[in-house]
Amino acid sequence: MAYNSDIEAVDALSASYRRIRQEIGNVIIGQDDVVKSVLISIFSNGHCLLVGVPGLAKTLLVQTVSQVLDLSYNRVQFTPDLMPSDIVGSEILGEDRNFKFIKGPVFSNIILADEINRTPPKTQAALLEAMQEKIVTVGGHTYPLPQPFFVLATQNPIEQEGTYPLPEAQLDRFMFNVFLSYPSFQEELQVVKNTTANRNVSLKKILTAEQIIYFQQLVRTIPVTDNVLEYAVNLATKTRPGTANATDDVNRFLSWGAGPRASQYLVLGAKCHAAISGKYSPDIEDVQAVAEPILRHRIVRNYKAEAEGITTEELIRKLF
Repeated sequence: MAYNSDIEAVDALSASYRRIRQEIGNVIIGQDDVVKSVLISIFSNGHCLLVGVPGLAKTLLVQTVSQVLDLSYNRVQFTPDLMPSDIVGSEILGEDRNFKFIKGPVFSNIILADEINRTPPKTQAALLEAMQEKIVTVGGHTYPLPQPFFVLATQNPIEQEGTYPLPEAQLDRFMFNVFLSYPSFQEELQVVKNTTANRNVSLKKILTAEQIIYFQQLVRTIPVTDNVLEYAVNLATKTRPGTANATDDVNRFLSWGAGPRASQYLVLGAKCHAAISGKYSPDIEDVQAVAEPILRHRIVRNYKAEAEGITTEELIRKLF
């Protein structure tokens, strides 16, 4: 796939995004911001954590995205007895008396890590290398994962018994932390109407794996002006209590702020948000559009914030 110029390529990405959204909309009713965040994560070569109560179509969304993008897909149900080898695979002794590697479900383009906080940290850590390095190491041998590679993990915010909170190191690997809200009355009415009738939807395949990889590389080449770059880095550094840039609210209500990876994702997410919106370079509004789901899981409130009912989202919006 080749285009005459980067401008033409950005136009193609924007047009493809609109077609993907339209196709996904044939199955997923509402949740526009969630769908946008998932697609920005994919085109930015990142990962996404979805937090929402059961029944909000989290699994259906990732299945639909994998079909529309013509990507391989595997679902892993995380449970307390899940072992690392159940995810990455293991070596077994073959008939020829030699060990051979049997690939686990992680060897797919899209992995749905369902209820990721229900498994112990040892198993959660099995995803760390895969998410960051896009490789798996077993028995001293390294195996590359198929490209593109994208992890979409889900969490249930209600039932916390028998769960293991994700370590900060693993949370930081996710580009976005997206909250799913209940659908509106009209949206739920449409969902019920569609799912209780004999309705089969045939989805079109919009992009191939090769095209997605091309667009991922394109997003990184999009130019950013110095003032937008400085705004993104300044936004991340303002979340760090006790530093020169920290605001009064940050010093008062936060224990920890976002690390450098937040700055990187703010710029990368702003580039992608601009491209899918048909713009050839991001502005400050593009940074603000992606800031909340990027910073949400990277800042830690202290007891004062919890006692006074100050939410993470409120603190992030005040930084704007």
